[in-house]
Amino acid sequence: MTRVDVTVRGAGVMGLSVAWACLALGARVRVIDPRGPAAGASGGVVGALAPHVPGDWNVKKAFQFQALLMAEAFWANVAAAGGGDPGYGRHGRLQALSDDRAVTLARKRGSAATEYWGRAATWDVIPAPPDWAPASASGWVVHDTLSARLHPRRATLALAAAVRAGGGDLVTDGPVQGLTVDATGQAGLRDLLPDAGPQTCGEKGQAAVLVLDMRGAPQIFADGVHVVPQADGTVSVGATSEREWSDEGTDGALEHLIARARVLVPALGAAPVSERWSGIRPRWTTRAPLIGPHPTAPGQYILNGGYKIGFAIAPLAGQLLAQLMLQGRDCIPAEFHPVRR
Repeated sequence: MTRVDVTVRGAGVMGLSVAWACLALGARVRVIDPRGPAAGASGGVVGALAPHVPGDWNVKKAFQFQALLMAEAFWANVAAAGGGDPGYGRHGRLQALSDDRAVTLARKRGSAATEYWGRAATWDVIPAPPDWAPASASGWVVHDTLSARLHPRRATLALAAAVRAGGGDLVTDGPVQGLTVDATGQAGLRDLLPDAGPQTCGEKGQAAVLVLDMRGAPQIFADGVHVVPQADGTVSVGATSEREWSDEGTDGALEHLIARARVLVPALGAAPVSERWSGIRPRWTTRAPLIGPHPTAPGQYILNGGYKIGFAIAPLAGQLLAQLMLQGRDCIPAEFHPVRR
């Protein structure tokens, strides 16, 4: 590629999403990542695309809601362009309710969902299904139809294939030309805080893959554990949220998580574990994403800090950043701008 309009550093879901959006606007794009696509947090296995609770509506919830609604078309276009399968499916989610108080609160949130989600999705309190459901002390669960799932690693590789098919240049090293985007995860966030310790701007997550064919069933969330049936006949279980960690490998915390999942979802009881995974999620100090111009470097931009909702918001975040860089249209929520932080 002799001329590059946009250089993206980082081949995770954030970096590839903005690269894909820039290609759609006619830019020549290079993505640089020494480890290649899906090497970091985007190489995970859980992929629960679930909304925040619909009450106490705010800018972050509205942004994620908009992104979740565009996800199906986005990932279908990615699959068609590059031939990869992101494993996307909008099959909803079940959440266990522990007692009468939780049931009452959930029904109140259902009213908020009607107000803020409109006809796009529903949030209902229903009796726990007998076949595939979390153990619920109250006998009731929340069923929302907005939640979806994908396979993070496969989705990232599918997006990389789409970027290549669209004329993008994916390399492990090369010159930085044109406008630049930092989407390097925890490393990029730590560059903004040079005196930060190794655990700043990152949270360790561990997850596992179990062999059980529940494809098409809703995902489950209970007692902080996500159980996500994948399109390949496996079930992903995750993820830990560890603010304090000494290394990035799997350990006893994951074994405890797997044991909890088997108790919470009895159908998992005898399912064998086929994979164990761990990684560091990029988390800014406010837990909100950074999207927009670099605070100190003209011509540079940041797309980072996806934390636990990176895959949910990446399609919209990449689109809006591409519009800002190439068209001068700023539709990014002001509180996400790095300059304002």
